[in-house]
Amino acid sequence: MCELYGIDAKLGELAGIAHDICKEIPENAMIELAKKDGQPFADFEIRKPSLLHGRAAAMKIKGDFGISDQNVLDAVANHTCGRPGLCDLGKILFVADKIEPGRPQSTDEYRSNLFKKSLNGITLAVVEENLEYLAKKGKKSAPEAVQWAEELRKS
Repeated sequence: MCELYGIDAKLGELAGIAHDICKEIPENAMIELAKKDGQPFADFEIRKPSLLHGRAAAMKIKGDFGISDQNVLDAVANHTCGRPGLCDLGKILFVADKIEPGRPQSTDEYRSNLFKKSLNGITLAVVEENLEYLAKKGKKSAPEAVQWAEELRKS
């Protein structure tokens, strides 16, 4: 995807490897790591701390491995729900995480059709699909994801 959308593939590989590095750690450790970014926790993160694994991963790769590229850190931190203003690397990581092979909807044809879209177009399609999925499951979407979809529709 990085090559398709003109983003440094090495940064994409780094973000891809790092994004779930904290997914399986205990929630209390995840919370402590995520606190280091200095951002308040959203209500949905408080209700479901496992959603903090991206923020925790960003702080881990920054602290333990000296990763300082802000686009990599933002991409990793926001790959779960996204957010308005997310950088292009962040959009790619978000989309890649949601459409990776093995996901029920992610057939070769499905991905091929998505890859015909612009980066904002593919991101919007995947964000909207995610919002619809959560609504069908009776779950609330993160307000940031809803705002992001609105931003992408305008772009």
